Amino acid sequence: MKVLVIGGVAGGASVAARVRRIDEKSEVIIIERGPHVSFSNCCLPFHLSGIVERSDDLVLMDPVEFSTKYNIEARVNHEVVKIRPDDKIVEIKNLITGKLYEESYDKLALAPGASAIRPQSIIGVNNANVFVVKNVVDINNLQSYIVEKDVDNVAVVGGGFIGLEICENLIEAGKSVSLIEGTNQVMQPLDYDMAQIAHKELLDNGVKMYLEEKVVSIEASTVILESGKSVEADVVVMAIGVQPETSLARDCGIEIGKTGAILVNHNYQTNYPDIYAVGDVVEVTSKLTGDKTRLSLAGPAQRQARAAADHMFGKYHSNKGVIGSSCIHLFNYNIANTGLNEKDCKKYGINYDFVYIIPNDKVGLMPDSKPLFFKLLFEIPTGKILGAQAIGMGAADKRIDVIATLISMNGTLEDLKELELCYSPYYSTAKDVVNHAALVALNVLHADFKQVPVSQVRRLVEDNAFIIDVREKGEFESGHLVNAINIPMSEFRDRLDEIPKDIPVYLHCRSSQRSYNVISALQGLGYRNLINISGSFLGISFNEYFLDQTTSRKKIVTEYNFN
Repeated sequence: MKVLVIGGVAGGASVAARVRRIDEKSEVIIIERGPHVSFSNCCLPFHLSGIVERSDDLVLMDPVEFSTKYNIEARVNHEVVKIRPDDKIVEIKNLITGKLYEESYDKLALAPGASAIRPQSIIGVNNANVFVVKNVVDINNLQSYIVEKDVDNVAVVGGGFIGLEICENLIEAGKSVSLIEGTNQVMQPLDYDMAQIAHKELLDNGVKMYLEEKVVSIEASTVILESGKSVEADVVVMAIGVQPETSLARDCGIEIGKTGAILVNHNYQTNYPDIYAVGDVVEVTSKLTGDKTRLSLAGPAQRQARAAADHMFGKYHSNKGVIGSSCIHLFNYNIANTGLNEKDCKKYGINYDFVYIIPNDKVGLMPDSKPLFFKLLFEIPTGKILGAQAIGMGAADKRIDVIATLISMNGTLEDLKELELCYSPYYSTAKDVVNHAALVALNVLHADFKQVPVSQVRRLVEDNAFIIDVREKGEFESGHLVNAINIPMSEFRDRLDEIPKDIPVYLHCRSSQRSYNVISALQGLGYRNLINISGSFLGISFNEYFLDQTTSRKKIVTEYNFN
């Protein structure tokens, strides 16, 4: 069998390698229009800080290695300009010599990836000081320009994964960085309350942030925003997203799905059975909603590649859809997410609720024990787990991997509650963060107590709601909600006359654990109108800080608490 693969990196190179493992005799050819057929695109931003010292280190395998180790012919600087499905022929151009030639195939795999979006509506978007980051050539050009021009000020447009990684690595390199994002938050997979933690971290590390701002024009040393603001920048990095490279597919009659990516079946075949497509160029199905979506992640691309290659040789797999698990390092924090967020649940009309807890990531006696901000979404009334987000200085990704596994297996809160996980004081707590979240969520699901999110606390304060802070006196005095009454957990049984029964009473502590215990006790004493503030004062502080610092609004806390 003769297998042609258009495009390398995670998708294309993995198809080729899997074909070779299945059949030593097949002829396998990769056609790559760039100079590198296999490189670590996820590590590209780390060249800017010197974590990856040389751009050449990003190249994982060259054509010689493909040939000698795998008997795969990798033709770099060659571009497929036309596919003729009825003839099973592709037309190829050698980009060095300009020569055109044809190549036949028995099976064809498309893995051209996606191109970085560079909106032509922005004046100056094609200037020499404007860059995108998609491959080794891109990152080398950007780094070379910064070094040669001795650039100090850089503007990054787009607050997604690539944009944030570029910001972090440029800050680590000693540059002055401005981040411009068109929406009201960075990292769209996160809910707004969780994104506030990322906002604070960016602000604390010197990133100048411009949210809900759009770029109008780019000049030699300035970026002009739609609001009229100007941002000092000698270099601009466009990181606002990608669009699938579908021109080849469209031109030869391959069907395009509703997302603008290539439509494939569960075996990653296009409407031409001998043409497959994988990676950033295809649309996939969400396991949780059943809707079509796009997912630009290396892990799913490699699994798609294996499935496509297997199917070429009569092997089948179970395509259960995607759930969208991802993580990122951001200065002192690790951030991870999986499944649906609140925006998704609302969009698809899913009846859901969530819990927001902030336990320590390991036993408190350990010197590096830190809070882990954890949000778990679940379906009402089934308790089916829908998604989770975690942010912390410890193993946020580990906790999200657990949730991703349960989502993949249609797990519920009961399953999560009973999950038996590894434990040592050095790594976690006996009741791990995820078990803890399940227990709290089951209490909410069964209406054992009521809760209100941190996003509603400002309104409660402005409406002068009755709020009790159950932390001890010293904690309260170091910072509290401006209208809160301090009735410590150690004193509330002696001060019941201060707690009304005829109006809603909102309780909080540092992280909601003590306030929950007080609510349980009060409910046992006949109190019914009690509401726990989810996330409590630690969550409130993080939720309020960024907008307090970047706008002129009045603070609702006397002092913040971030520990």
